[in-house]
Amino acid sequence: MSDAPFSDLKLFITGPTYLRPEVRAAGAWPEYGHRDTENAKRFRPIFEDLRKIAALPDDYKTILFLGSGSTAMEAALRSLVAEGETVLHVSVGAFGDLWHKMSVENGKKAVLLSFEPGRAIDPAVLEAALVEHKPAVVAITHNETSTGVANDVTTLSRCIKAHGALALVDGVSLLGGAPSQIATSGCDMYCSATQKSLGLHAGFGIGFVSPAAIDKARHVTARGHATDILSHLERAEKFQTQSTPNGALGNQMFVQLEYIVHGEGIEARFARHAAMREMAVNFLRDLPGFEPFAQEGFRSPTVTTGVVPQGMTFVDLKAVKEVMRQRGYLFDPGYAKLNEDLESQGRPPVFRISHMGDITPAMLEGYLGELRRALLR
Repeated sequence: MSDAPFSDLKLFITGPTYLRPEVRAAGAWPEYGHRDTENAKRFRPIFEDLRKIAALPDDYKTILFLGSGSTAMEAALRSLVAEGETVLHVSVGAFGDLWHKMSVENGKKAVLLSFEPGRAIDPAVLEAALVEHKPAVVAITHNETSTGVANDVTTLSRCIKAHGALALVDGVSLLGGAPSQIATSGCDMYCSATQKSLGLHAGFGIGFVSPAAIDKARHVTARGHATDILSHLERAEKFQTQSTPNGALGNQMFVQLEYIVHGEGIEARFARHAAMREMAVNFLRDLPGFEPFAQEGFRSPTVTTGVVPQGMTFVDLKAVKEVMRQRGYLFDPGYAKLNEDLESQGRPPVFRISHMGDITPAMLEGYLGELRRALLR
């Protein structure tokens, strides 16, 4: 078949994300053996570039998990929460809730501290929970993809560690779009993935682990196989993955991370994301009846959420999605469970504007122009 039977939509959703043509093309590069010297030609630069993008301290280690951000998050729980220990999950949305669910499903003694969707973690409330529950491990979200809230990981992790607990961070939708804060926070495992702000296909979970986390894992039993960070570290020392990786994604990751570090530049990339956040927030403020959803001062640099006027429904947003599809875009009508909960409370739903990865301000401007017409039609 000469022509692809699929639509080439411009993705403005929170993952998968838009791929640059050069990244798409690299998927057709030659295959290779993952235990051969050819592997190191791709993966040594990958590991080195990830360290630079994350501004990783010298004594932290990098792991590539086969899977997604959820794989890295589950590995953190399996490898770092010992039997009988309490893990405190601090949630500001759906993916914080998901991490708690993983703990429960893995038989961990888990406590959930939830904040209202759209609000950031309050350090004083966290402090009280640390005193009450005395957890050995605390899991927080850096960038909550469902609500567009970005937490102050440095302040929160320092608070956690002052109580003698390990700090785990979900940075799945932030890495590559803003500073990770790993060095300033001292967090013990930072989890991310390829398919969001790094501008790649899904296929790898990413973990950055501290010396304290590595030492803790040595004292935790039943770490599993694919979720055992110590097993992964043995291979990572050789710039390898524990099991056979997606070779096409490895080729694409090599190209994309070299571009981020040596082409666009890390600081320029972060500045572009911050500028697009301002574009999206201003867009919402200029729309009659619309407003930003996430708490001011804690708005994500990679995804912006907007509250619709009273009377507009989630069903209406789904109809907007189809209008935008006809215009060549994939629109995000919002996280379904969040919108169902909001509407059950008599509150208007929320939609998302993704501006992560390799979306440019010019691309975002064109999208927002079409979206304005679709929302006000």
